[in-house]
Formats: sequence, structure tokens, C-alpha cells
Amino acid sequence: MKHRVARWLSILGHPLLVLPGVALAVGAASGGSRRQLGIAALALVLLAATIQFASWWQVRRGRWQHVDASHRHERRGLNRFLLVLLAASAVFFATLSPQPALALGLACAAAMIAAGMGLAPWLKLSLHASFAVFSAALLWALGPTAMALGLAFAGAVAWSRWVLGRHRRRELLAGALAGAAAGLVFWWLLPRVT
Repeated sequence: MKHRVARWLSILGHPLLVLPGVALAVGAASGGSRRQLGIAALALVLLAATIQFASWWQVRRGRWQHVDASHRHERRGLNRFLLVLLAASAVFFATLSPQPALALGLACAAAMIAAGMGLAPWLKLSLHASFAVFSAALLWALGPTAMALGLAFAGAVAWSRWVLGRHRRRELLAGALAGAAAGLVFWWLLPRVT
């Protein structure tokens, strides 16, 4: 039963689900226009689909064992791909379709990926934990209760990754710290870019 609950929490806490969902909720609550929310939703769905397709393609070609990219060489390739895709998306939303908050969020996400790449020789940074904590930090826009619920969910996601044997405690802690740092940077920079 514990592993089944952990598996579901890990799926529900996947970065491709958590971050876009929170970004759209915050955008809607912040008074974003229907057009802006529609563009953001389409872009986030396309990003998630591109990442999922690329992972599936690597498995189909026999280069990866699973779309989760758990092995070191799989994760290295996934992180390079994510870094380029997120950075390019941030530039797009900063210049071609000006949505400063979305551009900044994508840039912070790219920075978390870069941190994971930099730490790779020593540990496998938990992207589930980092994106869950970053998403919880974004929920500050909806109030402290929403953020507290987001942090509780992030804790549950981290627990699930530990139970499933995907990460050790220090990898989860490092991921949580990366997400918290990205959240602080986001809220510090947001007034300067909007």
C-alpha cells in the first residue's frame, strides 16, 4: 500500500504536471487576460508534450530504460535538453510574446536544471523536489495558506521519491533547497521585470 501511494504521489508531483498547473492557477488569480492565459497554457502543454515525447523517443530507440531518466547518462541527456528548451522558452516569453512572469518562471526552472547539472558529479538532484518546492513558492501569490498546502504537497512528493528509491535524503534536500532558492529569486526579481 505504501508503495502504491508513493507511486501516485510521484506521478501527481511530476514537474510536467505541477509547475504548469501552478503557473496557470497563479496567472488566473493574478488577473491575466484570457488571451495571455490561453497562450501560456498552450505553451506549457507544448513544452510538456515535447519533453515527454523526447523521453519516450529515447526509450523507443533503446538509449534509455525508462522515461524517468534515472541512470546517470540518461539524466545528463535529459538535463541538457531541458536546459535548452526552458531557456529558449524563457527568451520567447521575454521578447516575442511579452509575459514577464512566465519568462521569469521558465528562467528559474532552467536555473534549477543548471544547478542539477552542476551538482551531478556529487549527487542526483531531485527535480521532483525542486519543482514541487518552487511551485509551492509561486503559490505565495494566492496567499500563505496556498503556499503552506503547496509545501505540504512538496514534502509528500519528496517522501514518495525516497520510498520508491529514486533519491537519497541529501538529494531530496538539495532539490528542495534549489526550489526554495528559485522561488526567492523569482519573487525578488518579479517587481523588477514587470
